[in-house]
Amino acid sequence: MTLQELFNAIGQNPKYLLALMLFLPLASLLLGMVSKNSWWLSPWKYFYSALIYMASIPGIFALALNIYFFMFQRRDILQTDVYLQILPILVLIICIYTMRLTVVFEHIPGFSKLSALWLMLFATFSLMWLIDRTRIMVFSYMPFQYLFGIFIGLFLLIYVAWRRFSR
Repeated sequence: MTLQELFNAIGQNPKYLLALMLFLPLASLLLGMVSKNSWWLSPWKYFYSALIYMASIPGIFALALNIYFFMFQRRDILQTDVYLQILPILVLIICIYTMRLTVVFEHIPGFSKLSALWLMLFATFSLMWLIDRTRIMVFSYMPFQYLFGIFIGLFLLIYVAWRRFSR
């Protein structure tokens, strides 16, 4: 199954995706009401961590997909899939906002690693966009597997540099 086939299957039957995207903000609101004064205790902070990751993984993937489509493939904005390209980003923003009302993110396990992942993804895509714009390498006509390999290579390079710089 290719990504396009998966996207087509979700587009034809979006009820499971919509259920997940509706569950995440409601769960973050409900968790905020239930754990209002004790969010830093052991079970609650792990629930928050799980919700953050459940919202961030589709949101980051949708953001990366949008960057790929609009910067490298130069796709028309009118071809944007609302379920796969807009909804996960909105759910991520809503979840982070609602959790921020009751939680200090520095105390949530794994959140610092997640924010570093966001920063490294942004740096990798920015570097690839800069390379594409200067015509050093044209990513638009490459097969996806080569582009993915270049992305992973640049991501690992930035990761190693980040680890050495932060020590």
